[in-house]
Amino acid sequence: METFIERIDKISLLSPESKNAFLHAWEEWSVPKDHFLVRENAVAHHLFYIKNGVARIYYFKNGKEITEWIALDNQFFFSIISFFKQTPSKLIVQTIEPAKVMGIHHDKLMTLCDQHHDIERWFRKAISGSLILSQHRMDSIQFETAQQRYEKLLANNPSIIQRVPLSYIASFLGITQETLSRIRSQY
Repeated sequence: METFIERIDKISLLSPESKNAFLHAWEEWSVPKDHFLVRENAVAHHLFYIKNGVARIYYFKNGKEITEWIALDNQFFFSIISFFKQTPSKLIVQTIEPAKVMGIHHDKLMTLCDQHHDIERWFRKAISGSLILSQHRMDSIQFETAQQRYEKLLANNPSIIQRVPLSYIASFLGITQETLSRIRSQY
């Protein structure tokens, strides 16, 4: 729980009263590998935090799985459009390995935002951070070589190669598995 609180504080500090209310609103689950946190065409009701483990967010395009995001230990993640609009998601959220996952329900979070200005500020900053990460990812795909994207991924998440199948990593990087194999053979 200590790391979770540190991650919350890193985004924005909460008053003791707000922090207490916020922490009590989260649920925790231990889930197996390949557990669906959000299924295709289901509504994403939770903002998630993965205490330990790996989850991926993906969708199908022309019958092929496209990995949009990989969440590793101590990261927040969610299906953004479905969470905000409370409509069915084309995105699927699934664990890649056994995981301890926490989640706060949309309705609880919105109520807390209405009741506590500092929780609302925390959520705004969390969303801003998520949008910035998404923009960096798009910029990376548009302006960096496949090798640069791979090197950046390893620099930011050195354990990812041991924990995530290469097909998911290649998809996340926007390259073929063959290209990823060629890049990896250089190391």
